[in-house]
Amino acid sequence: MEPFFSPRPWGTQDLSPIYPDRRFEEKIGEAWLTGDDCRVANGPLRGASLTDLSQKYGRELVGESAQDPSRFPLLTKFLFPHEKLSLQVHPDDDVAQSLGHPHGKTECWYVASAKPGAQVALGLKPGVSKQQLEAAIHGKCAEDLLNWVNIFTGEILYVAAGTVHTLGPGSIIVETQQQSDLTYRLYDYGRPRELHLAHGFSAIKERVGSGKVVRPAPSAIAGTRNRLAPLVKSSYFAVEMYELKDPQSFSTDTAKGKASVQILIAIEGCGVVESAGGDAVTMAKGDAVVVPASLGDFQVRPQWSVELIKSSLPGETLPEPVTRL
Repeated sequence: MEPFFSPRPWGTQDLSPIYPDRRFEEKIGEAWLTGDDCRVANGPLRGASLTDLSQKYGRELVGESAQDPSRFPLLTKFLFPHEKLSLQVHPDDDVAQSLGHPHGKTECWYVASAKPGAQVALGLKPGVSKQQLEAAIHGKCAEDLLNWVNIFTGEILYVAAGTVHTLGPGSIIVETQQQSDLTYRLYDYGRPRELHLAHGFSAIKERVGSGKVVRPAPSAIAGTRNRLAPLVKSSYFAVEMYELKDPQSFSTDTAKGKASVQILIAIEGCGVVESAGGDAVTMAKGDAVVVPASLGDFQVRPQWSVELIKSSLPGETLPEPVTRL
């Protein structure tokens, strides 16, 4: 996929930790990898958007695990916060549909890197009501009512729809989320951007399951020098981290026998994605590769080594992951 670099006032001109060859005159906050309008970078479909391909190929691309066969189901991106993001909230499916949108926005954040002292805010402090938050927004002290959490490289955080949240500076985040850009801005430190208090407060949940995901330790994959670290699994996405030094086989089939599109994002190193009868695709740090659900079996062959995040749809309804703050 060709990354789309989105300017944001809280971003940075220096994306060299992920994209060493890119220099920008404006502040870039996000690099979108699989948005609706993101485009294919190689091969006979080069230049086509994921919207075009989803509408043309349907379940051949997205798989049986996707609710809507005509829309690409997952948005993945890098976030580069250099200043605090706005205080914001995303609606859940019910609230979004009541406002005429297909679904809401639950997401997760993998911490690709974090400087000492890097923090995020997830949810309200215990006992804080929406009414207290609204008063604090008007009093310009809303940050005092949030759960501020120190973050560290390698952690994964689950951000349920309805969670009041923000990111502080000093980290690089890989975000996997429902394919939605519904964001209601509640407070923005005086920046001249629109606030969405009415819709935002209709979306806020005072109790949510957001937090750092409690997960098993990485494990060796038998017969290889490879390691697997499950990150998070919910009804909306399944995300895993692989550290590969030997070739690793994968399948687009899920545990429930439903095929799902696969998204591979290289965090470090370089590798080659291969499948029978198809051209090999090289991926390096910062690249995303979309593997259509109909492809079946495929392989990633590291060139020396590669660390990658693999995201897909679980194809079943699952409870929210166990988290802590």
